[in-house]
Amino acid sequence: MNLEDIEVALGRTRTMVEGWGMSTRSEAVVRHPESVEDLQELFGLARKDGIPVGFRGTGCSYGDASQNARALVVDLCRFNVIKSLDADTGLLVAEPGVTLEQIWRHSVTKGWWPPVVSGTMYPTLGGLLSMNVHGKNNWKHGTIGEHVQSFRMLTIEGEELSCSPEENPEIFRAAIGGFGMLGCFTEITLQLKKIYSGDVEVTAVAIRNLGHMIAWMEQHREEFDYLVGWVDCFTGGKALGRGELHAARYVKEGDDPDARSTMQLSHQDLPSHILGLFPKAWVWRFMKPIVNDFGMRALNATKYFSACRNQTKGKGVRQAHAAFNFLLDYVPDWKKAYLPGGLIQYQSFVPAGKAREVHGHLIQLCHRSNLIPYLGVYKRHKPDPFLLTHAVDGFSFAMDFKVTTQNRDRLWDLAHRMDEVVLDAGGRFYFAKDATLESETAHRIWPVADLQRFRELKQGLDPHGLLQTNLSRRLFPEFHEAAAEVAPEAG
Repeated sequence: MNLEDIEVALGRTRTMVEGWGMSTRSEAVVRHPESVEDLQELFGLARKDGIPVGFRGTGCSYGDASQNARALVVDLCRFNVIKSLDADTGLLVAEPGVTLEQIWRHSVTKGWWPPVVSGTMYPTLGGLLSMNVHGKNNWKHGTIGEHVQSFRMLTIEGEELSCSPEENPEIFRAAIGGFGMLGCFTEITLQLKKIYSGDVEVTAVAIRNLGHMIAWMEQHREEFDYLVGWVDCFTGGKALGRGELHAARYVKEGDDPDARSTMQLSHQDLPSHILGLFPKAWVWRFMKPIVNDFGMRALNATKYFSACRNQTKGKGVRQAHAAFNFLLDYVPDWKKAYLPGGLIQYQSFVPAGKAREVHGHLIQLCHRSNLIPYLGVYKRHKPDPFLLTHAVDGFSFAMDFKVTTQNRDRLWDLAHRMDEVVLDAGGRFYFAKDATLESETAHRIWPVADLQRFRELKQGLDPHGLLQTNLSRRLFPEFHEAAAEVAPEAG
């Protein structure tokens, strides 16, 4: 079925759907259901006409995870109701289109905080589960899926299932992190984290090199609840991987005399102006002239030497939860400084014993290719029980690359060469960030038995293989073999 026929069948015109990194985009018909009944009607039309269906929230995946070229994209942002929050237990029940921002704004004044958050507050809860998002506290508190008590999911066949670690446990462990291939979340029950202050206590440390970064995290990880490192990817030699590390811990009960005040929304809101004068919404325009190799080398060096001067030397400073966790939201639309080509993020997860060697090698490959990441972020991780997990007992390294017409082919080639280094070390990758993996590579990441079991579950829940996206067709074409005659080519 071609796109023109889908437009007629669904009564909607096509639109351009873009990845968060703005480097991938494709045409699709987008629908915005508002109820389970709307979803069931859409799924019925999809089954009748053989229309491939993909899901999308706020579109925060860097690559093509929420695109479905020349097919149907179901936008769930109108499923945005928080149904309940128990102020005594912190148990939240919400629809999948509810954003992290909605959750923390609803919960922080009651003394609760989302247990795992991404670097931005704008992803939806359904998207967080589909990618099984991790945060700066992964080695200690795990992924978002480990805090889900249960969920309800509508299959493409129109059946609504209840899933939890006890009820339909296999589907529970596969749908979380299953990138939307098994069904659509319709209701999620999430256990929030009890907090006793609107602040966390943050320690900043200047880091000499990658080995120092890893050693500091390993030595101090039991002392803190959050660990995240910034890496200057421009330096080499003894300074390879230098940067700054931020470690934070929750404030204990009774240690914040102004707890009632710090848990107010006014304390959590990020400032909208710089120095109270210039709107932050303007800042990306001023950033654009320096988003190049020369400008970003200078900016990274300035940041490092500033870190050396300003490190807290073991003394914590108080910072609001939102300010510490949502650093990406400090400058609205900062990603636009990467236009016209956008950006990709290459994030690898490597076992602890090999992380220094492997991630150091990746930086050196970037130097030899003259393709330097403008931002590097380092985190500690632990395994989790989900079927297609990205997690390892080790470290992740996320690198942001500017995409241009001139460097795009070279950048994708570099990513494929880095894939080999990561895979040889037993590493993994993450669906929410990926834009470059190939099918052969993806099939080397997860055990054959795990991929086969996921495929069996998909065939049972989606017998015609209609749930698909550009990402799934790129990485796992065999998931859609039952729909081969009706599935479009990825655009």
